Amino acid sequence: MSGDTTMSPRTVLVTGAAGGLGRAFAEAFAHRGDVVVIADIDRAGAERTASELSTEGFTVIGTGVDVTDAASTAALAARVAASGSGGIDVVINNAAIYATLTRSPFEEIEETEWDRVMAVNLKGPWLVARACSPHMNESARIVNISSATVMSGSAQWAHYVASKAGVIGLTRVLAKELGERGITVNAVAPGFTLTEASHGLIADAESYGIDRGSIKRPIHPDDIVGAVLFLASPDAAFVTGQTLVVDGGRQFL
Repeated sequence: MSGDTTMSPRTVLVTGAAGGLGRAFAEAFAHRGDVVVIADIDRAGAERTASELSTEGFTVIGTGVDVTDAASTAALAARVAASGSGGIDVVINNAAIYATLTRSPFEEIEETEWDRVMAVNLKGPWLVARACSPHMNESARIVNISSATVMSGSAQWAHYVASKAGVIGLTRVLAKELGERGITVNAVAPGFTLTEASHGLIADAESYGIDRGSIKRPIHPDDIVGAVLFLASPDAAFVTGQTLVVDGGRQFL
């Protein structure tokens, strides 16, 4: 994993990190020497991932969280703040519903599924940011994970695309409100990335979207990690409210 190893260890929270992109983010921060808290609705999965990374000599803690529940996110924030040297330095809002969704015309999406997607994908980042804010140190970083589908649109995916568009809007508002404290808030919008979830979602995952890219190969988790590390670093101290699309040039803004 890449990363600036000269920085002092920070306390980092990554939600939805039992596997997939979240695990890749957590591993990258751990390699950098940070204290990393992995939080996931799958508590056993989060603890297992943390245990695997800890055996490599890193300080990684696994715990459960329901990002749709205010009490759960408040308890998580307090635990994260107590995990390092004091306070929270980085929050990666990665938890989202994705792999379990089925494509449906917008007229056929069940209202309960729409509400659940919005609760996890949009309300979740808001609740996590709200809970962590009182514990965040000066010059802390929030990176929200959106999706490049917001820019391209994706038929029969209305609830997912709308929720991830909301993440970009939330990012801009939080950047305005937290800027006076020196806290930056940005979003990363990955293209279709090869994770366990993506392989289960699309049969031809290895070739999906490659023909539309300027770089004609699949997108891997490591391709997204660098953007997140940058936005969480001192090098991005004057970057806030922005959305960085990482999709190999499949679309340009």
